[in-house]
This record gives sequence, structure tokens and C-alpha cells, in this order.
Amino acid sequence: MSSSHSRGLDHGQATIRAAALAPLAEFIAASTKGCDAFFASQGLPRTSISDPYAQTSLARYVDTFEKAADLISAPDLGLQIGMRIKPADLGPMGVLFSISPNLRVAFDRLSRHGMALQDGTQSSVYEVGPDLVWTYRLADISIWPRRQDAEYTLAAVCQLVRSSFSADWRPHELHFEHDSQTDRALLHRAFRAPVLYNQSANRIIFAQSDAARQYRAEDGGLAQILERHIGDLISQSRSPESISDQLRRIIGLWLGQRPITLATMAAELRMSPRSLQRRLSEEGTSLRHLLREHRENLAQTLLRQKSARVSNVANALGYADSTVFWRAFRNWTGQQPSAVHSVESD
Repeated sequence: MSSSHSRGLDHGQATIRAAALAPLAEFIAASTKGCDAFFASQGLPRTSISDPYAQTSLARYVDTFEKAADLISAPDLGLQIGMRIKPADLGPMGVLFSISPNLRVAFDRLSRHGMALQDGTQSSVYEVGPDLVWTYRLADISIWPRRQDAEYTLAAVCQLVRSSFSADWRPHELHFEHDSQTDRALLHRAFRAPVLYNQSANRIIFAQSDAARQYRAEDGGLAQILERHIGDLISQSRSPESISDQLRRIIGLWLGQRPITLATMAAELRMSPRSLQRRLSEEGTSLRHLLREHRENLAQTLLRQKSARVSNVANALGYADSTVFWRAFRNWTGQQPSAVHSVESD
């Protein structure tokens, strides 16, 4: 059982509310002079950050976060800001998360409604054995680097859990797409769990037994009001997805964690395998092509990171054997994976 959602698959038009930069602006203002000048240089005057309706491109938002980390020499900037987040900082979505009766409901709502915070993102919650996996990633792989956004998001979600459910909460494991660069002591304070890097997506993995524990009786009326408001925000710019786009989203969220077959994809989309195959054929593609396309693009990105190992990249892409990945990559590009990695590492 799972839920997964995304928006902004026209990646060039993916947007985010400029107010999402408010925690970053406050942190920079407290750390250095010239905060206003910095945001103005990014095409983001402070007046737009204080405007709840102003929007900016997702690519600009991510780039601003990365440049801000360089500006104040804080490589763990996203992590530090995420650890300070309060539910109200994330607007109605943060409040809705905080009043949920249990973690399963909270993460399901985050997957369904998180796009109210920003466009062009993919989020899903699903079961893997005894665990629940919440996955988050930016749909456009060309928006890179994006370390600050990933660490900010996962740290903020962990902070929401601890402030709204249990101060002692510990997930089982954290996954990040990017290289290992974070201060270990700070990392432990933020997550209190093992962290894996060079993964196919960013994830928080925790026990289903934790997710099912009831913490409160929910105020159903308030939850309905918040969900209605969030739905209005989403519907303002939501565009329909093609079947191909829906499968690209699911592949990006499931890769390396769940089986990706015609049968599992059809079940997720609530149609028969034959119907799914026919719809893909009408769109001039196939599941095999979409999976190969995603793996090839992701492999190129992961291999360019200095700490990447071919065996780890193979595992992140859902290959049980590095040799199978090696052959696939050679077929895609005419090169060995190690050649791409060594060039980028020089």
C-alpha cells in the first residue's frame, strides 16, 4: 500500500512559494551583513520573500540555498535550518502534519499535500517489509547540486516528528542522493540514525509499528479545513500527468526499494497490465524505455560524485549485481562506469 504524488513535470516551469526562503533569510541575516543584497542578486528582493503569494522558480530556490551555504561558509546550512523548523513555518501543511493522530497519517498527508509547498517535487510513502519508507526528490535531475534542499527537507521532517509526536523518535535509516560531506556530530543530532549517501532518492525509513502508534484524537473539523485550503493551493496550478509522467514519478521514488515491473506499476495506477501497456504504446514509449532512461540519467549523476563507488551506484539503481550494471552502462554510453567516475574525480 502506498501513496505518491508530484507536480511540475514541466521542469522549466516548476515553482516554489518565495516565502519558503524565509527561514533561510532569517538565518543569513543573523549570520552576516548584506542579506538583502544577497537575495537581490538572486532576483529575490526581501519583499517577495515576505509575500505569501509570490513565487519563484524551483531551480532558483535550490541555487539560492547552495550559494547561501557558500556565502556564509556553512556547508551544513540546510541541515542547521531544518533542525529549527516549527510546524507553522511550513504553513497549513506543517500544521496538518502536526495534528495528525499518528505518523502513518502524517506522512501520508505529506506525500499527498506536500506539493502545496513547492512544485516539481516527488514524494511517496510505502511499505517495505516491517518498515515504512518516505521518499522525497526533485523531479528534474538537472537541478544539481541540491544537497542543501535535501538535507533541509529531511531534517525539517524529522524535527516535525519530534516536536509533534515524540522528542525521542529515531528512524531506522536515512538516504541521500548526494555525496557524504556532512559534519558527523551534527548529522547525529539531526537524525540519530545511520545515513547512506549516493542513493537513488532521499528517504526516511522507520518502523511500521512506530507509524501505527496513536498519539492523539484528531480534531477532524480542523483537519478538513486545512486539507481544503491545501487543496485550493494545489489546484491553482495543477496540470494533468500523462501515463508516462506518472510512471517516471513512480520509478524515481521506488528505484532500488521496490520491484518495478509492468504488474507492480499497473497495480499502483489501478489498471490492468494490458491497459497500461496499451496506454504507453499510444504515448510512443514503454516501461522498459522509461526505466532505462531514468537509470542512465541517474547513473551519470551519481557517478560524477567523488565518493561514489560503482557497486553502490549499481545498488541504488536496483541492480543486484555490479556486473549487470556495468554491462548496461556500457550498452547505454559505450563507456565503462569507472571512466565517467575517474574523469569527474580528477
